[in-house]
Amino acid sequence: MRRLVKTAAGWQVTDGQSTGALPTGITLGSLLALPAEDSAEALAIELTPGAPAELRAPVDDDTEVWAAGVTYEVSREARMEESGDADVYARVYEAERPELFFKSIGHRVRGPGEPIGVREDSTWDVPEPELALVCNAHAEIVGYTIVNDVSSRSIEGENPLYLPQAKMYRGSCAAGPWIVPAQEIPDPYTLGITVAIRRAGELLWAGETSTERLRRRLADLVAWLYRGDVFPRGAVLATGTSAVPGPDVTLEADD
Repeated sequence: MRRLVKTAAGWQVTDGQSTGALPTGITLGSLLALPAEDSAEALAIELTPGAPAELRAPVDDDTEVWAAGVTYEVSREARMEESGDADVYARVYEAERPELFFKSIGHRVRGPGEPIGVREDSTWDVPEPELALVCNAHAEIVGYTIVNDVSSRSIEGENPLYLPQAKMYRGSCAAGPWIVPAQEIPDPYTLGITVAIRRAGELLWAGETSTERLRRRLADLVAWLYRGDVFPRGAVLATGTSAVPGPDVTLEADD
């Protein structure tokens, strides 16, 4: 399986055992400006033995990362339990229009091995592992990655209008370690996602989910994102999760 990775030396393509560097000047944004067929052709380069080193978050500094919420039934139930305004989550889960929100700009995204963050003014902080869609300027899904939509559930639960503060802060978005081209994944609705929190070397909590539980269709989420905006250098859209710890688990320093 070929993957697109960002390293200290620039953007590269790898299959795990062999690697090839994309031409100087090629960025994720320049690839996502192309139609899907052309960007796929640009990745069909010759590889030579060797694995890439020093992987970084697979985004450009100006890549926009967006996210969808309440796309799984478990997520709807959890948001209703935590919130003083539970009805808004029930209604958006059933509505035609999804919940979409801006998550991060690329230069703020944390990459492999880098620390995520928690807010000091929050009492309940969780990781949210999500399948993310890498979309080109033409609203086509050309790749997939993983985004950690780190969130303060206590702040969002206090008032839904606090969503930006619950979702967008230092270290609240991580991505990677790579982008898998869409043609490498024949069915994105059968993907398993697992998450684990370790504290002092011991497993604190683990969860799992599958994209087959998604209520929304991926193409529909993209269509809604692009309905009111343009993304000339593409965008990354996280699709929500149902693998989230309960109120008895919150992230702490060094987890």
